[in-house]
Amino acid sequence: MSYFATSARSAVGLVRSGNEDSALTSSRVVAVADGMGGHAAGEIASKIAITTLAESAQIFAKPEVDSESADDLFLNSIYAIDDALRNSVSENPELGGMGTTLTSLFLHENKVALLHIGDSRAYRLRGNSFEQLSVDHTVIQELLNQGAISESDISTHPQRSVLTQVLMGEGNLELPLPIFEGKVKDRFLVCSDGLSTVLSEKEIKSLIKGKDRDQAVASLIDATYINGAPDNVTVVIADIVEEPQEDIFEKIGAAL
Repeated sequence: MSYFATSARSAVGLVRSGNEDSALTSSRVVAVADGMGGHAAGEIASKIAITTLAESAQIFAKPEVDSESADDLFLNSIYAIDDALRNSVSENPELGGMGTTLTSLFLHENKVALLHIGDSRAYRLRGNSFEQLSVDHTVIQELLNQGAISESDISTHPQRSVLTQVLMGEGNLELPLPIFEGKVKDRFLVCSDGLSTVLSEKEIKSLIKGKDRDQAVASLIDATYINGAPDNVTVVIADIVEEPQEDIFEKIGAAL
């Protein structure tokens, strides 16, 4: 049996007045949600995503649930979140237009499943290899895939922050559930774009390699602030370990 040992932090940044990011940590499930929508609606959207995921995880993350059922339940949690967002808007029409990203990792046996929509990211550090596991749902990523622009064009592109998929309670969700091999000593990073738009992949790797989890989280947040922290920034570090971890779900950021 293997577990996630985690460390996490969410910070407002130097420009925003409130925090629209939420996060979840536990021994088997970690997640980051980055909300959007004015008048505090982004905070509400990300909180709904993380709270609903935590409720779903009480079932799918039980060790006795078989692997295939657990994956199905994990994937279906995205529909529960979408329903909860739709219900919230129908009860409070002023929240119309709110939405949230969600990037979550679920560890079971020696596999890590990735549930992802939007532009929050998941990375894996294994030895000296640092790899982005998620694919951004953005206009920029689509243009990159088509070869219409190059990596060097991203920072100045007028549509660099435009999302193509996000949770807004509108249904029509068809998401894959990639499954990755998980090994003891693998280190996973889940973060909002407040980190990944400010620091390069090379910088992120250098800041999380060879440090303990708490140091790695502090280094990432500090580096974001040194670079102006224009957005909320949320980071979760999850190391795969063999030692049993406390089975506690901790909510962070706007989800508190």
